Amino acid sequence: MASLTRRLFRTKPAEEIVAEGGRGEGGELRRSMTLWQLTLFSVGATLGTGIFVILGQAVPKAGPAVLAAFLLAAVTALFSALSYAELAGTIPVSGSSYSYAYATLGELVAWVCGWCLMLEYAVSVAAVAVGWGEYLNVFLRDLLGWTFPAALVHSPGDRGGVVNLTAILIVLLATWLLLRGASESAGANAVFVVVKVVVLAFFCAVAFTAFDSGNLAPFAPMGIAGVTAAASQVFFSYIGFDAASTAGEEARNPRRDLPLAIMLSLGVVTLVYVLVALAAVGAMPWREFDPESTEAGLAVIAKQAAGATWPGLVISFGAAIAIASVVLTVLYGQTRILFAMARDGLIPKIFERVSPRRRVPVANTLIVAAFVSVLAGLIPLGQLAEATSIGTLFAFAIVNAGVLVLRRTRPDLPRGFRTPFFPVTPILGVVLCLVVMAGLAGVTWLAFGIWMAVGLLAYFLYGYRHSRLNQGTR
Repeated sequence: MASLTRRLFRTKPAEEIVAEGGRGEGGELRRSMTLWQLTLFSVGATLGTGIFVILGQAVPKAGPAVLAAFLLAAVTALFSALSYAELAGTIPVSGSSYSYAYATLGELVAWVCGWCLMLEYAVSVAAVAVGWGEYLNVFLRDLLGWTFPAALVHSPGDRGGVVNLTAILIVLLATWLLLRGASESAGANAVFVVVKVVVLAFFCAVAFTAFDSGNLAPFAPMGIAGVTAAASQVFFSYIGFDAASTAGEEARNPRRDLPLAIMLSLGVVTLVYVLVALAAVGAMPWREFDPESTEAGLAVIAKQAAGATWPGLVISFGAAIAIASVVLTVLYGQTRILFAMARDGLIPKIFERVSPRRRVPVANTLIVAAFVSVLAGLIPLGQLAEATSIGTLFAFAIVNAGVLVLRRTRPDLPRGFRTPFFPVTPILGVVLCLVVMAGLAGVTWLAFGIWMAVGLLAYFLYGYRHSRLNQGTR
């Protein structure tokens, strides 16, 4: 039993993880991504559907104090972002929190973390892809007066759906970009991010023309309880800032650029969220926000502020671009995490095969794309998508704990960034993640428990037996 426990919690030396960086079966990943591209990767993964939808659901809970809710959520995310920045600068590889857990807490914890990330990335990108068709339909309706038939934008059994063809199309488009290479994917994402930031800036410009300071009073009609309730909801708009950490083996200067990209992306996203929220609640009384509305609230506000329909058209276009960017970056992150897990022997080798010509994991990307396409096109995700939140928070908690462990066990390792106010910052990061997890619905915990049980079964049937670390191979 003692021997089994040692094997399950055996850590992989950080130097070994870093030394293997970029190498896969058949070739190496290409180091081509700059600080600018890494930052935009994280912004692209974070700045998505959240601000277009969740603002309308959060305002009725907090009133104008939704501004404070976004700032509170940003502070909560900041603790984990600081820990991600330190570990990304210390262990700059593709596995993100999976690799960090392997170096600090052991193989079993790393597997659980990687399994959580599979849930987070695969299901979330499918859920986001499902929403793309609806935003595309809003854009086409306002522009041409024509929409896709319900049978092609909804899953079977959902509002007359047969197959969500639009969701499959956006996944295939993202897959095509990923197969062209990391640099090309980063370039396309940069265009997407610039477009959606410009669209949100356009919304602010239009909404501020109708700004009424009287709409901000009373500032916090629901008190502190309303602010914290809204903060718990909008927190999930910040998930994605860690996307740059999945590109550790394709960054030109990872020790310097990964920590900077993570922190810069969080700063950019927070600034955009606060400005958009201020413009929204200033242009429309908070009591008029409809939490049940399925259309983008920002489009409604823009139409009212301008007294015309065309600003709503621009906002709908921005939402479609925002979702496309999220699909691209999250799909990328999923493939790189699987690449790292396959290199360690925990999943089949096919996921670590690198095309010598394209320098990307082609088979890995195609398998993930096929799986996500099936989820997005045929399965109504419903509350299963909410389970992605608990997987994300679990991974965040592991990263915060990893900083505490690695500072104690390997103080000698070179670090591109050090978390300030150690150990208070990572401890608060763990606590805040656990607090938010505790507030999630029972059905979410049930889905998470089932997923974890399947994951542990997969580990003991395959991962444990094929682990290169436990087999003594390098």
